[in-house]
Amino acid sequence: MNDDGPRVSGDSPAARPDPRLLAILVCPLTRMPLRYDADEQELINDAAGLAYPIRDGVPIMLVEYAREIDPQP
Repeated sequence: MNDDGPRVSGDSPAARPDPRLLAILVCPLTRMPLRYDADEQELINDAAGLAYPIRDGVPIMLVEYAREIDPQP
C-alpha cells in the first residue's frame, strides 16, 4: 500500500498554499524564486528545471522530492 498520505484536490481551498508563504519561498538548491503551478500543485524553478510538490497545501521543499522538468530560459 502506498502511504504518501491523503491528497487534496487543487480546487480545494485547503490545498492552496498561503500566498504570503509563496511570496517568500525560494528554491533550496539555487535560492531563486519559484513559480506556483496551481494545476499541478507544484512550485517550479524554471531555470533549474525543478518542480517541488505541494501536498495538502504544504510545499515539500526538499531537493530529493523535486521532479525534474525541462529547464526554461
